[in-house]
Amino acid sequence: MSWHQHFLRWDSEIELENEMRKSLDSIKHDERLLEEHFYKNLEFGTGGMRGEIGVGTNRMNLYTVRKASAGFAQYIENAGEEAKNRGVVIAYDSRHKSPQFALEAAKTLSSYGIKTYLFTELKPTPQLSFAVRELHAFGGIVITASHNPPEYNGYKVYGMDGGQLPPKSADELISYVNGIENELKIKVKEKEELKKEGLLVMLDDTLDEAYNKKLQEVSVSKELSQEAKDNVRVVFTPLHGTAYKSATKAFETLGYKHVHVVAKQAMPDPNFTTVLSPNPEEAEAFSYAIKDGKDVKADVLLATDPDADRVGLAVRKDDGEYTLLTGNQTGALLLKYLLSQLEKSGNLPENGAVLKTIVTSELGRKIAEDYKLTAIDTLTGFKFIGEKIKQFEQTNDHTFLFGYEESYGYLVRDFCRDKDAIQALILAVEACAFYKQQGKTLWHVMQDIYEEYGYYKENLKSLTLKGKEGSAQIEHLLTSFRAAPPGEVAGLRVKTIEDYQVQKRAHLENGETETMSLPSSNVLKYFLEDGSWFCLRPSGTEPKVKFYFGVVSDTNEESVLKLEQLNNSIMDKVAAILESNEEGIQK
Repeated sequence: MSWHQHFLRWDSEIELENEMRKSLDSIKHDERLLEEHFYKNLEFGTGGMRGEIGVGTNRMNLYTVRKASAGFAQYIENAGEEAKNRGVVIAYDSRHKSPQFALEAAKTLSSYGIKTYLFTELKPTPQLSFAVRELHAFGGIVITASHNPPEYNGYKVYGMDGGQLPPKSADELISYVNGIENELKIKVKEKEELKKEGLLVMLDDTLDEAYNKKLQEVSVSKELSQEAKDNVRVVFTPLHGTAYKSATKAFETLGYKHVHVVAKQAMPDPNFTTVLSPNPEEAEAFSYAIKDGKDVKADVLLATDPDADRVGLAVRKDDGEYTLLTGNQTGALLLKYLLSQLEKSGNLPENGAVLKTIVTSELGRKIAEDYKLTAIDTLTGFKFIGEKIKQFEQTNDHTFLFGYEESYGYLVRDFCRDKDAIQALILAVEACAFYKQQGKTLWHVMQDIYEEYGYYKENLKSLTLKGKEGSAQIEHLLTSFRAAPPGEVAGLRVKTIEDYQVQKRAHLENGETETMSLPSSNVLKYFLEDGSWFCLRPSGTEPKVKFYFGVVSDTNEESVLKLEQLNNSIMDKVAAILESNEEGIQK
């Protein structure tokens, strides 16, 4: 069906909801806009769906939410009556339309006879993961678009283990969603009727205390005195999202008295008024926290994204200024502290494993191996880390100790099966207090780690290519790298190429290939002769293609130079490919 036919289908719908009708009328004479809103169905992928809020099949709205929920309902029906009775837990963040979308999802599932638990107020994503496990539900949904701009929202699906669905289950769910032909014809019952039938159960704050109690298990130091806790000063900002209540409660329970919350960013705000982007990866998001940090002489600044599954840290240097750590640096800090404390207390299991993604720094592997532990790579996406934890439970081959990814996601204890910013906050503040009593800042500790293991440096570049043309450009870029892989980059020979789509690893020196065990994914990774690497990966949730770079050397200066040369060499090649493609299209 063409985009114009999709538009006509919506335009002729007599019962189209009023807001949707007004939105459609406002763009119906702009063919370019109409095509953008209707040229495809908003893609429901392995991580759910995410997109701009608005009218049309390619936007987040009550009809596309109903379609996703109806597909999920059919997936649950296929699993049997027990699955329907165990039900689904639904949470939502502070974004525009999040409460409404959550209710539409709940009404749709309940209308299929599936028991549905709906939180009455916004909750962090990790608390949804915890709730699925605590209530022994069959699955979960979070309405969130993570750190995307205010005009976005999204829909993430979780399995009974509290983790996002692994590929096989996700593919089955996607087939049900894609099988629904007309999202406008999905009928749902009203909220009060479903509540009376016992199919819709509203969740207040009854699970908050259980979650908070579990958070106390994140603490690992047996030597940290109350005096040390009293001596540490923290500035925390939830960036207008969901973390405020859970984080402040956890800090209070653990006895941290000097946690200063950035007042202007404490309360939920769907417009994220005080920041350009509610993304703790970006220094600009810390501008208010830095000002408050200097006022209270804070040791560490902490920021969580809107759904509180990711956290960024800024640490104080010797000159009193704050510097934002990368996700890889924070991961290394947390991992080093965690393993050292577990070893000191005699609680470090011999079969312990650290999980990281293929685009996460190799520094984590180096630290894990120093403690005689195994470091295991997964595909990008925390669902793969959650899947590995589940495998460990079934096989007992390894004991999960820590999981993380370069994009600021961390998990310490597995009572959640998604990245948990609240857990990371607790461990970071404890590490800060522990090292401060030794006369060290977290900045000092990071330098110690580099001196001990090597100067690992990483970088990420993203190209945003929106719309139909953008998708074609991204596909062309990956195809070009596959068809003509570079043999040399920044004066260094390419030694190995990993193509995760065909699950093959090619060793260029001897021409040998081997099969990789990770699931198929449209990702390319190249290793150079000096241990440097780079990776190309289209984003699964945004109209972007991402380029990851990693180097290591004995000095900071050498690593900085190597990283710049690697970065420039690849991005020049990317620009040339895109320019050549544009010229070809024009001809």
